[in-house]
Amino acid sequence: MAADTRVFRKLRVSLTRSCNFGCTYCARDGKPVIDTIETPVDQFVGWIKKIAAQVPIGKIRLTGGEPTLYRGLESLTRQLFDSTSAELSMTTNGHNLVHMAAPLKAAGLASVNVSLDAIDRDVFKSMGGRAYESVIAGILRARDIGLQVKLNATLVREMNDSQILPLLNFARREGITLRYLELMEMGHLYGTQGHRLVAADAILAIIGQHFVVEPAGRGRAETAEYFVLPDGYRFGIVGNSSLPFCNDCDRLRLDSSGRIFGCLSKAQGLSLDSSSDISATLAQAMSFKQPQKFTGSELVMREVGG
Repeated sequence: MAADTRVFRKLRVSLTRSCNFGCTYCARDGKPVIDTIETPVDQFVGWIKKIAAQVPIGKIRLTGGEPTLYRGLESLTRQLFDSTSAELSMTTNGHNLVHMAAPLKAAGLASVNVSLDAIDRDVFKSMGGRAYESVIAGILRARDIGLQVKLNATLVREMNDSQILPLLNFARREGITLRYLELMEMGHLYGTQGHRLVAADAILAIIGQHFVVEPAGRGRAETAEYFVLPDGYRFGIVGNSSLPFCNDCDRLRLDSSGRIFGCLSKAQGLSLDSSSDISATLAQAMSFKQPQKFTGSELVMREVGG
């Protein structure tokens, strides 16, 4: 395989559309969603094996919705750890992490990204979060048992942009990597022209009033540009709008219905179950990728994997 040939190397698996939070950038009405239909563990394993037989998947991220609401999570994690060579990670709102971190690590989970949009409890709640104390406890528990932990903070102008420094101070104090995420025009935000976007330069301007910030670059096929403070602390900005990273993206998404998505800018999912040629289906999914920049989508993130 030629070195410059782009292939899928990372797989994000949306285990469920259920979510017990109502984050303002995901849920139009701010209400939790509970999906009564649950895809069996064996079905997920079968789909993932089909994909992995065609492309060199090195990392699998379990997402949702909220993946800790998927009843087969521990079993699926263990089966994937035993049957693949991929590094296993999870993105979660952290609500159930305090009691699930240890069994998931024992099952083979290596790292966890926790969505934390505010340190202030009132701002956290206004963003759609629940059970603030449980989330913080889950973050610290995951770190303490040896899981690699990152925090993801999605910023919305005039809602939680006041939390840029408090989040940074918390993450520095606890020795946890923080990444600020620019708001994406997805779902009910599609077509809003990003009027609530807090762009990378605004984030850096606020931090730069208190610290000397040095750029540290972006790794190949990674989403975050990293920056370093004088004490060596690194934080990232996932700037899909102002720091685009689409040109070398190698992520594939699989939803709980067995559809794959090659790009969040393309709302069309391709069914694995109805495909007689998985290689051709994957090639079509790759063709959907944008050459430079995310263009917005009617897709709802909780349905295709965060």
